[in-house]
Amino acid sequence: MIIGRQPVLEALKDKKQLERIYVQKNTLGDVIPEIRKLALALQVPINVVPIEKLNGLTRSNHQGVIAISGLVQYTDLQQTIDHVVSAGQAPLFMMLDGITDVRNIGAITRTAVCCGAQAIIIPDKGVGAMNEEAMKSSAGALEKIQICRVTSLLKAIDTLHLNGIAVYTSEMKADKKVQDTDFSVPCCIVMGAEDKGIQAYIVKAADERFRIPMAGEFDSLNVSVSAGIILFEALKQRVKE
Repeated sequence: MIIGRQPVLEALKDKKQLERIYVQKNTLGDVIPEIRKLALALQVPINVVPIEKLNGLTRSNHQGVIAISGLVQYTDLQQTIDHVVSAGQAPLFMMLDGITDVRNIGAITRTAVCCGAQAIIIPDKGVGAMNEEAMKSSAGALEKIQICRVTSLLKAIDTLHLNGIAVYTSEMKADKKVQDTDFSVPCCIVMGAEDKGIQAYIVKAADERFRIPMAGEFDSLNVSVSAGIILFEALKQRVKE
């Protein structure tokens, strides 16, 4: 943790990798607007929280501001796309919508690396932190894949479409099966939270929807297991080429 207004401001000025900044609700001062401005420019999420949250993180004099140092180096989505394409590869990305369990994030990342995916796209809010537990669950894979943190998943989809990258979502009631979906083309696979699924506006923006066929009436696959099935199908199709 980086505790206090000036230390957090200096960390932002030095462009240190920060996971998140917590700012006390209704806190005032000349430094606060500058912290907000720099955080916005560097795409570091700010959470406005009650003082109890900050007091629960530290007993030190936090002055209403605490930053959490990041373990992951985030990359710009467009730059990541350009890098993958310039390397002569067809983009295979994963987008995580509302997945808060860091163990699932770690497991998905681990499988993504093993199956040749080049990037994971996450929102700046509503997703599990890329912390020590996520790193441990990924067996170090979080350091071997590009992590793109975006302010809006919908805007990220627009960027993908502008670069000719198709967006696929998995739905239990979709007509097309996963094995009938073309993963050999540049594509991004969206995975949603197990309880809520993928948000409706993201499903609407997707190019194709598919389902994982299952025997019987039981349809409760863990999200990281589902991701593994889908990614292995993508790998199988791409290896044939």
